[in-house]
Amino acid sequence: DPWFRVQQAIGLIPPSGLGIVRRSVVFALVTWVPLVIWAMLWRRAFPGELAEPLLQHIGIHARCLVAIPLLIISEAAADRYPRELIPYFLTSGLVHDDAKPKFQGILRSAEKMRDSWMAWGSLLGVTLFMTLAGSYESAHLHDVACAQVESGGKVSLGFGGWWYLVVVRFMFTFLLLVWAWRLLVCSALLWRISRLDLQLVPTHPDGAGGLGFLQDIPIIFSLVVFAMSVVMASPWEHDVLYHGAQSTSFNILLAVFVAIMFVLFLSPLTFFSRGLRRLKQHSLLDYGALVGQHGRLVQRRWIFGKDIKNTALLQAPELGPVSDTVAMYKVVEDIRIILIGKRSLLAIGLPALLPMLPLWAIDIPLKELVMKLLEALI
Repeated sequence: DPWFRVQQAIGLIPPSGLGIVRRSVVFALVTWVPLVIWAMLWRRAFPGELAEPLLQHIGIHARCLVAIPLLIISEAAADRYPRELIPYFLTSGLVHDDAKPKFQGILRSAEKMRDSWMAWGSLLGVTLFMTLAGSYESAHLHDVACAQVESGGKVSLGFGGWWYLVVVRFMFTFLLLVWAWRLLVCSALLWRISRLDLQLVPTHPDGAGGLGFLQDIPIIFSLVVFAMSVVMASPWEHDVLYHGAQSTSFNILLAVFVAIMFVLFLSPLTFFSRGLRRLKQHSLLDYGALVGQHGRLVQRRWIFGKDIKNTALLQAPELGPVSDTVAMYKVVEDIRIILIGKRSLLAIGLPALLPMLPLWAIDIPLKELVMKLLEALI
């Protein structure tokens, strides 16, 4: 995409590879180091120098050293999983030969959407607007309290405060919008593929007609969710540590945040529900008729003792004995019409909740927490 090509043009991304480590370090240093140097020079970095020094503002360090690098590291999964999963539609036979040209057209359409300079220009414009408009309104933010300078009876922001508002928040917001755009492209791609006449298999062991592999799609966004959760949790932890807030006061906000993450990153998997519902409805009738016919033949031969002239159905090796036909119908009956499973739920839920553990650990000491867990287990 254009963002990738720009970074490649200025040497952040090598000719081959993604340059993940290089870019993560560069962006972290560019955003964080000037803040630290300024705070140290102006004696605003450590406790004792100021009521609330830079060291205590967890949100600033979380954005610079954790969230921004994670949004870059996430590109490794965004590069790997589509290369593995999208071709599987062809190699698995889900896309019939007649539908391959349409499938290729869908991929080209997604690439054009991904590479649209207009879209990326809009992302940059929105980021600039949010940064410039929000900087003056956000000059009173608690995160920049350590950068407030009093002069002539007026309180203003020093270099550190404006660096955080204009540079750090700009970079974080832009990278977050980049991932929002990638999620939109991914959603559009999956929507169009779901509208194809896919060759689903009712008896596929994955219980989803052969689409079970799509449960790995949310893994692409796991670190993105983790980065957002870190930024969300850090000011809460600051309030609990330094302002006497209770961690339980954030439970509703946390529940809303986790629910939003599930909706945003798991909803693309529901696009295939219509096809799976139709597959299950039709297959239950088709396989029900087949199992019923097989069962009636078994009943006529072994219960009523009648001679069966056409025994092809009874001798079909792919059907096997009565127990096999019942198991086959059971597989059809268990087809899931929603692709969301344990893997996809964990891929989003776990990174959304992990950064909250330090918040809970503040109110509940680690030793006490471990003892309670042991008591529950024993």
